Amino acid sequence: MKLPPAACLFDLDGLLLDTEPLHGRGWKEAAAHFGTQLSEAQLMQLKGRRRLDCATQVDAWLAEPVGMDALLAVQQPIVRALLPDAAPMPAAQELVTHCHKRDIPMALVTSSSRDAVEFKAAPHPWLEQIQERVYGDDPDLDAGKPDPAPFRLAAQRLGLHPNHCWALEDSQAGCKSAHGAGCQVWLVSPKGSDQANLNTNPCSINSLSVVLRLLS
Repeated sequence: MKLPPAACLFDLDGLLLDTEPLHGRGWKEAAAHFGTQLSEAQLMQLKGRRRLDCATQVDAWLAEPVGMDALLAVQQPIVRALLPDAAPMPAAQELVTHCHKRDIPMALVTSSSRDAVEFKAAPHPWLEQIQERVYGDDPDLDAGKPDPAPFRLAAQRLGLHPNHCWALEDSQAGCKSAHGAGCQVWLVSPKGSDQANLNTNPCSINSLSVVLRLLS
């Protein structure tokens, strides 16, 4: 893989913004409202997936399913009250700004809807540097993560082949999606390395600062 990449394709939740614990709290409290306790393993399965896909899964886990609408009516107010306080993830703002200054094309590839992204991104004007975006409710999207469709669509809109793009992710669903599309994947994980390895795909790293150092 040559440096720099033809483009960087960024996930949002848990990768650029520290929102995943907030979404998890929303699903956990909503399930508890309906008499079901979700485990940490179950919450991990929801990471990186679209809201309606998560709602379908959580509803199936309920002792007595109530339907997506009833579940979201409880979950959404909880999450929206928490999201404005979400902080940037370490090195996220610096990496996006670096790519912008270096004229490395960028796209946001998120499972969140357009409205949700606008709400979450409002306190973070630096995200406006990423102008191309694929949302979870994108009308041109055939399927959400872990399907490869979101990353294929992002590369297509940038006029590039996915094989020439780097995808930056923090969830297994997102990693599977990007790898299936053919991207070089950087998976940010607490157990990841502090070193970059272009011979490994996906490459598990512990912070976006690893990619920032590689591109600097």
